[in-house]
Amino acid sequence: MLELTKHILQRVSFDKILFRKELTKALKWLKKEEALMLQAWCIATFNSEEFRAIIREVFKKVIA
Repeated sequence: MLELTKHILQRVSFDKILFRKELTKALKWLKKEEALMLQAWCIATFNSEEFRAIIREVFKKVIA
C-alpha cells in the first residue's frame, strides 16, 4: 500500500489540492510505521515550500 501511495502522490503532484486530498486519504489506510516512512519520503521527494507546508499540515493532524 505504501508503494501505491507513493505512485499516486507522484501522479497527482501537478495539483496541490488533489495532492493534499490523496495524502490525507492514504494516511487513513497506512499503519503508523508506514505513515512515518511516507512522511520521510514526501519530505525528500517534494521539497518545494508549497509541498512542505501541505506535508507538515497533513501529518501534524495524523501523527501526534
